[in-house]
Amino acid sequence: MMGGNNEQASPDEYPRHKVTVDGFWMDMTEVTNRQFAEFVEATGYVTTAEQKPDWEELKKELPPGTPKPDESLLVPASMVFQPASGPVSLNDYGQWWEWKEGACWKHPHGPGSDIKGMEDYPVVHISYYDAKAYCQWAGKRLPTEAEWEWAARGGLTDNIYPWGNEPVNAGNPKTNSWEGSFPYLNTEKDGYFYTAPVKSYAPNGYGLYDMAGNVWEWCSDWYRADYYERLISPEGIINPQGPADSFDPDEPYAHKRSIRGGSFLCNDSYCSGYRAARRMKTTPDSSMEHLGFRCVK
Repeated sequence: MMGGNNEQASPDEYPRHKVTVDGFWMDMTEVTNRQFAEFVEATGYVTTAEQKPDWEELKKELPPGTPKPDESLLVPASMVFQPASGPVSLNDYGQWWEWKEGACWKHPHGPGSDIKGMEDYPVVHISYYDAKAYCQWAGKRLPTEAEWEWAARGGLTDNIYPWGNEPVNAGNPKTNSWEGSFPYLNTEKDGYFYTAPVKSYAPNGYGLYDMAGNVWEWCSDWYRADYYERLISPEGIINPQGPADSFDPDEPYAHKRSIRGGSFLCNDSYCSGYRAARRMKTTPDSSMEHLGFRCVK
C-alpha cells in the first residue's frame, strides 16, 4: 500500500493505493563521492552546478514577466545550507539556503571546501540530469517513486519509517536528520551536522542504507500533486511510471521531478522527509547540498 499513513502525511500522499512492482536491484547506498569521481574521470562530465545557468531555459520555469536576475547571479553556483542565528519563519526557506558561486559536488560548502577524506560520503549538488548521466554510464537507471517506496519500507507493512514506527528521535540514532530546533540549533545526537558517510546507521530489512535521511534522492517520475488521485484502481496499479507531465500548485510554471528519503536537514517541525511515504519535488536542474541519488537495475 503506497501513500500516507500517519498524521504528518501531506495531501499529495493520498489516497493510499495498492501497487505492485516487478523485482529489481538497488544500490545499497547513495552514490558516493568516490563513485561519482570515477564517472567524471572516465567521461569528463561537467555537472549542472559547474555550468553558467541559461536564462532562456531558466525563465521557462518561472511566472511570465519574471525579471532577469542580475548577471552577477547567473554564474556556476548551487544552493548551500546556512544555519540561521536564531528562530525564523519556516515558510521562508531563503532564511537558510544561499545561492553560492562555486558550490558543486567537489566543493560542497562552496569555495574553500573540498571532499578530501569524504570519499565515502554521498555525492551532493547533483541535478536530475547529472544523476541520469551517471546511471547511463553505470548501466543502471533511477528508481520510480513506487520502486523507491517499496524499497524504503524494507519488507515492513504499513510502518511509518524504514526502521519501523519508533519516533525518529527515540532510542539510538537511526538516521542522519536535524535534531534540535531547525534551522539554528542542531544537537548532533546522530553524530553529524551535515551529511554522514554511507552505512553510518543500520540498514533496513532489505539491506539498504540511508533510505531515510542523509540526502534526498532523485526518482525518475515527474511530480504531480494530484498523481495518486488519478491512479484509483480497485485491483491496484502494476509498475507505475509516474504521470505524463508535472504540476505543483505551489509553483505552477515549474516542471518538477520527484525526490525521496529526506536529508540531514529534516526535522518533524519542518519536514518529516524520513517517512517512507513522504514525497518531495524539485526542478531537474536543481542542485543542493542535501540532494543526491542512488541507482536501480
